[in-house]
Amino acid sequence: MNTRTRILTGTALAVALGAGTFGAVSASAAQAETAPAAASAKKDGGANEKNFTTTTHLTVDAATRAAQAALDAAQKENQKVTVAVVDRNGNTIVTLRGDGAGPQSYESAQRKAFTAVSWNAPTSVLAGRLAQTPNLKDIPGTLFLGGGTPVQAKGAPVAGIGVAGAPSGDLDEKFAKAGADALDK
Repeated sequence: MNTRTRILTGTALAVALGAGTFGAVSASAAQAETAPAAASAKKDGGANEKNFTTTTHLTVDAATRAAQAALDAAQKENQKVTVAVVDRNGNTIVTLRGDGAGPQSYESAQRKAFTAVSWNAPTSVLAGRLAQTPNLKDIPGTLFLGGGTPVQAKGAPVAGIGVAGAPSGDLDEKFAKAGADALDK
């Protein structure tokens, strides 16, 4: 065997052995990581249960139903709006942009929904607080204009519905409330 062939053969053998060793170590590490996770999630009264919490979330189907109800309410009054539904953390679940809704309405609806769920109050109520605390408007992602309403489960906020595009915040909020009311049916 010439030198080049010996080097290539040795390199191939080293790579194969290294890959096998790496795979075995990775498999052992994966097993070690999953065992404590499985043990800590036990439902048998284990000491680690206090480290977990259960939360309520709006399903995609429910969020879509609420958004469609809000959009339908706006369309009945010939209003061109966008409706956004966000979860408790402000992540968008669904957004419906009605035909002819203005380009600014998309972001405004999301921000109104986020504001409503963050403070667990309609944004029209929160807009009134700006007189006493004007720097509230500086909080990123918020919009203190009428048009957002929270969705609650057992009194806790689980989602927010925001509507934007109608000529007034009162109308936007009326449509957002129609979306929230659709969840009670």
